[in-house]
Amino acid sequence: MSTDTGTSLRISRTIKADRQTVFRAWTEPAQLREWSCPEGGTVLDAQVDLRVGGRYTIQMKVADGTVHTAAGAYREIERPRRLVYTWDWKEGGVGETVVTVEFHDVDGSTEVVLVHELFPNAEAAERHQRGWTSCLNRLEGMFV
Repeated sequence: MSTDTGTSLRISRTIKADRQTVFRAWTEPAQLREWSCPEGGTVLDAQVDLRVGGRYTIQMKVADGTVHTAAGAYREIERPRRLVYTWDWKEGGVGETVVTVEFHDVDGSTEVVLVHELFPNAEAAERHQRGWTSCLNRLEGMFV
């Protein structure tokens, strides 16, 4: 059991697609380009080496024109059930954090449960909560 210190976030969302399809959307570069950036922005590039120890990068241009690059390494891959990977911004500011995503079958749909933890402070967690919520809106929109 863990205590919430304000330095982590948890979001769940039900996506109208099967687990395998949603897992692919989370791990294939062409699909990441469709949703892995807050609304109003664009994914400029996505690279994925989907293996434990493999690295990924997602370069995005957000609504105000700023370019940000998220990068990290995969720690766990249980296809199509679970992903655990590190997350850091190449531009700096937050430091390395950890993302865990679980994919649960729910009557032909998939419940995505995302936990992002180890933020340096509650403000950083809140900014990422807004970003992830917006990204998940886009992911959900791919399957309506």
